[in-house]
Amino acid sequence: MRAASIWISLAVYAGLAACGDSTGEQALYGAGVGFLGAAALDGNVYGGAAAGAAANILYCDLNPGKCN
Repeated sequence: MRAASIWISLAVYAGLAACGDSTGEQALYGAGVGFLGAAALDGNVYGGAAAGAAANILYCDLNPGKCN
């Protein structure tokens, strides 16, 4: 179980590093990270995906130089 948690954590961190070039990509990457994070924490994966998508779009809009 510990190895699975480590791999999920690495996937979440990799997803956070990928912002996407378009709004659709940003939403997709953020949703993936939110989904994985919620699954790792045994939470609501649909809520996690929605929150991740919104957060990544907002972050990339506020910090365009950091999202390449």
